[in-house]
Amino acid sequence: MSDVQEQTAAPRKRLFIALMGFTCVVLVLLIFLAWWIPSRGLANIHPDLPRIVGLVVLALSGVAILGTVLLVLTTALGKDIFFTRFMRLVVIKFLLPMIEFVGRVLGLDKDRIRQSFIAMNNSLVISQKYKVRPDRILILLPHCIQLFDCEIKVTGDVNKCVLCGRCDIKGLVEIGRKYGIDISVATGGTLARKVIVEKRPKLVLAVACERDLTSGIKDCYPLPVIGVLNLRPHGPCFNTIVDTAAIDAALQQVLELPK
Repeated sequence: MSDVQEQTAAPRKRLFIALMGFTCVVLVLLIFLAWWIPSRGLANIHPDLPRIVGLVVLALSGVAILGTVLLVLTTALGKDIFFTRFMRLVVIKFLLPMIEFVGRVLGLDKDRIRQSFIAMNNSLVISQKYKVRPDRILILLPHCIQLFDCEIKVTGDVNKCVLCGRCDIKGLVEIGRKYGIDISVATGGTLARKVIVEKRPKLVLAVACERDLTSGIKDCYPLPVIGVLNLRPHGPCFNTIVDTAAIDAALQQVLELPK
């Protein structure tokens, strides 16, 4: 399968879920060992101390297992079961670094893990059934979506586009005008954060590569971000493309359309 075909395939959550389950098992084993090893000497301090520490270890293990099960059910059913926003925090701030470390140890491709994380994050965001007015949604694009040799630079104002159709900016501008959604093109993470601070959206739909989307989702929490991967037939950061139909479909799930 070519690189473009691999990028075109929709990112799947199963890899991240499998690694999350594996990490949960390893974490439970580490918690058990952290109790078992010193418990050999805890009885010398107090005869009930091993049992008390054991109950604490059991509770922590139960929380880890229950959290994993809830995450799997939430992403599988697409419904906000319990504490979905808190679970996004756990996944983004704690589980992702652990799973990336486990992936490196297992020799897995980091971009595949990031793709799976983005798909899972999108499921958690959509499961919360957000309905956001078009004027409170921001579509954030990387500058590499525009053709490198285009003389009309749309960074800062996407409406400068003359809609020639040579790149995907045309389709994205049409989507923005169709729904009345603001679109910004950023040249990097710093400018993207500046745009978000200035426009203060309630939801961001971001287009970028695996690395930039992953870091953007982490930086923006608790602001909900739906990530759409760009395609890179000419290599990274050069004349990239995006599936505009995927953008439209994602918007349909979160837009509060007029009756």
